[in-house]
Amino acid sequence: MNLRFVGSAPVLRYLRELHLPAIRECFEDKARQAERETLGYEQYLLELAERECQERRAHRITRLLQAYKLPLEKTIENFDMSRLPVKAGRQVKALLDGGFLDRRENVLAFGNPGSGKTHLLSALGQELIRKGRRVAFSTCVRLVQDLLRAMKELRLSRAIKKLAYYEALVLDDIGYVQQSREEMEVLFTLLAERYERGSVLITSNLPFSKWEVIFKDPMTTASAIDRLVHHSVILELNIGSYRMEQAKKKKAEDE
Repeated sequence: MNLRFVGSAPVLRYLRELHLPAIRECFEDKARQAERETLGYEQYLLELAERECQERRAHRITRLLQAYKLPLEKTIENFDMSRLPVKAGRQVKALLDGGFLDRRENVLAFGNPGSGKTHLLSALGQELIRKGRRVAFSTCVRLVQDLLRAMKELRLSRAIKKLAYYEALVLDDIGYVQQSREEMEVLFTLLAERYERGSVLITSNLPFSKWEVIFKDPMTTASAIDRLVHHSVILELNIGSYRMEQAKKKKAEDE
């Protein structure tokens, strides 16, 4: 292969017009590499196309992670999987392929404060987004407040329909929604609308036996739990607080 560029300016102009920034950055270096390694024209073009696609995928994932509001610092790489009970560890590995979204299954993570529930489901959400799935994150309190505003403005149905775009909703700390009956009503409406239509990933410090503080009466509580559990994976994180462990470790090191 013998590539000779009369001048890079025309090439750059066309690449800019075609919106191919990755190729624009690397085509000259790749051409020199192709000459050194005597690569054919097709191989040269293939490497340029691969580079452009890789860059676009990376930018798309970054954009979606920011748009879907997942905590970017809570990744699967910096989650200590060795702390999980054996059963929960196996469940998490099975969830990473995203098949549960196709089955419209929910994921319910229970455990004490600091046990890693939020980190784990946030990390799972990030991995699913990297596989091209639509996953949104919100604290349960914030989402309920958004839905309350929508209800008062007579657009609750539209707001819930908009959330149906996401294959999974990560709702963090459902136990903190316990202030008013209106909060309970909009949360129950959301869960009822998503039943068998889309997955919900929920973290909770409260076991099911205490969910009446959220849904206010036994019938509504039982109905909400029944919808969530019917198609679900339940993660029991019966482990100590990671934050407490780190604090004790740091104190011991300081001493």
